[in-house]
Amino acid sequence: RFSYSSLSSQFLESKQLFWGSMPWHIGILIVFLGHLLPFLFPSLWQSVTAHPYAVIALEVVGIIAAFMGLIGLVVLLVRRLLSRHLQAVTTPVDLVILGLFIAQVLIGIQTAASHRWGSMWSVQTTTPYLWSLITFRPDVTLVESLPPTVRLHIATAWVIVLLLPFSRLVHVFSLPLHYLWRAPQQVIWTNARRVRHMAPVLKTAEESRRLFLKGAIGLGSAGGLLSVGVLDKLVRFFGGPNMTPEEQATLLRKRLERLEMTAEERELELERMRNDYILVAQLKDLSPQDGKYFIDYQMRPALAYRDASGLPLLISAKCTHLGCTVANTVDANGRVLCPCHMSYFDLKTGVPQPGSPATKPLPLLGWTLMDAEGKVLMSRGPDGRQEGEVSPDKLEGCMVYIAKRYEEIA
Repeated sequence: RFSYSSLSSQFLESKQLFWGSMPWHIGILIVFLGHLLPFLFPSLWQSVTAHPYAVIALEVVGIIAAFMGLIGLVVLLVRRLLSRHLQAVTTPVDLVILGLFIAQVLIGIQTAASHRWGSMWSVQTTTPYLWSLITFRPDVTLVESLPPTVRLHIATAWVIVLLLPFSRLVHVFSLPLHYLWRAPQQVIWTNARRVRHMAPVLKTAEESRRLFLKGAIGLGSAGGLLSVGVLDKLVRFFGGPNMTPEEQATLLRKRLERLEMTAEERELELERMRNDYILVAQLKDLSPQDGKYFIDYQMRPALAYRDASGLPLLISAKCTHLGCTVANTVDANGRVLCPCHMSYFDLKTGVPQPGSPATKPLPLLGWTLMDAEGKVLMSRGPDGRQEGEVSPDKLEGCMVYIAKRYEEIA
């Protein structure tokens, strides 16, 4: 009869297995839940991560669990390499799987250290990507702008999934459920010496089993109480909608708002395809402290300011770390902030502050000044090259535009 087996090695060596398997399984279960919950309940997860202290707690628990898993994996790998008995039953796939898991955990730790607050930005990136796969509408554009380490983390996960049927990982799907209702078993020793030797051990084992059952019942009860809210939402989800007329009207209004936003976005795209210049604002309306948001030719957010000389200063508002939108207020040091990951950028140069998660500067944008009749008076490209000149007394009446030719150069 054909069957799967994880080929347990506990009989050959159990002491090191305990110190490797326990931290590995505890750590990986915590990390897996941290990846699974945002995927299953993105709205609930976003409401939790809206609180800074919750985000910090999640990050700390995740890092601790990752290091637990890493220590367990190293112990399991050393165990297989040094034990003669295990070497006889170790296959190349076993070593490959352990190596992949160690690499995956290290990449995850590196990602958490260099691209912080993943519990927040993953809901907007990896979660929609995974749902696109589940719904058979794969969209890799959702993750193509992520840092290389994050993409490598995703790719390594798919390699592990690919090797799953050909390795000991099949034990994930082997649950001994029949143990729950099988008849109790008791080992009886007939050797008197063996009975005297094993009596204290059996008594200790019985007490440990009783304590374990009590603890399991307590944890199960607590988990059941904590999951009442989640289970209630699951039952409502699978039971189908049961909305009042007011709720239906609210849902339709929200859908209409989304359609209007989509139509507005398409109008902006069409405007940028047809026109060589797009109006940003009147120069006199721009401030050196509070920037005005606008959309550039690439449909990316940007900010418009007025510098100390009275001329426009246009800079991209798309954070070079993970694509968040930068705040428009300039602080006392002449910097703007990406609040998602605490990256400060110098407004004049776009260069991030040393030590920030972002390492690349915000691109400066070119601009064009026109008079009321649409005559080009002055232009400046992203490289700082200037064409034309406007006298200070005429600046207040100028209009600020972005030019397609500068976007194409950038």
